[in-house]
Amino acid sequence: MTTLPFDGAISAYAATGAPQSVRRALAEAHKDEILWADYPYRTEMKKKAYNAHMDALQIQMARLQADVKATGKRLVVLFEGRDAAGKGGAIDTVRAHMNPRGAAVVALSKPTEREAGQWYFQRYIDHLPAKGEIALFDRSWYNRGVVEHVFGFCKPEQRQKFFRQLPEFEHMLVDEGITFLKFWLEVGQAEQLKRFLDREQDPLKQWKLSQIDIDGLSKWDAYSAAIDETLEKSHFKTAPWTVILSDDKLRTRIAVMQVILRSLDFAGRDDNVIGKPDDKITGTPKILKR
Repeated sequence: MTTLPFDGAISAYAATGAPQSVRRALAEAHKDEILWADYPYRTEMKKKAYNAHMDALQIQMARLQADVKATGKRLVVLFEGRDAAGKGGAIDTVRAHMNPRGAAVVALSKPTEREAGQWYFQRYIDHLPAKGEIALFDRSWYNRGVVEHVFGFCKPEQRQKFFRQLPEFEHMLVDEGITFLKFWLEVGQAEQLKRFLDREQDPLKQWKLSQIDIDGLSKWDAYSAAIDETLEKSHFKTAPWTVILSDDKLRTRIAVMQVILRSLDFAGRDDNVIGKPDDKITGTPKILKR
């Protein structure tokens, strides 16, 4: 018998701990059906349509990177979102055909004792791109606004200081000439649990699970409040959020690619090929409608 990670805590939560509406959605869902009632599509995008568009977008992304290198542009793309919202998959898609020497993924672990004694933003600064480079942040300084707050890992006054310093910090990035994009990927509660269950059962995906994921299962509402407050306080004119409803991974990845490709002028850019992000799933924080 295969031993499940965390003693099967996710399965146990799905069986008895999850809200009744979530358990019902999981039990009654058909293949390719979207579980989130507020999602604008009822079924997932077909892979044939996805592949046809994505192949063209990847060529555009290769041209973007070549232009960034040739012209000395700098691009920072920050990915935040709910656990299991698809951040890693979106980053993998963006970077799939890039030269890794010029496109780094920044996924920092828990701060060391020394880093914990630094200015909060300090450890992220070392990973900002030089001329001709792209940095993709898999989570970021926004941990302080959401995760650290929900789990009590920071004091209220530390979080307040974070929000005070944040506007100037991000303004400096833009003022320095960096193209700075922020994505928030939002997944419905039933779909998030479904993805956790998939990870729990798949030995090749179990590494993605952490104790934070387990402890956070019952904190959906606390997360929602922290997310809404953080997005409201950090949706700046110079550094706005792009929020994507991400219950459909394929639609999410296309939208991410489109937003990035439309953020820069580059040699060979073809807006007809890129297309416009689907405004049914892509927008400002107001798209969350909570």
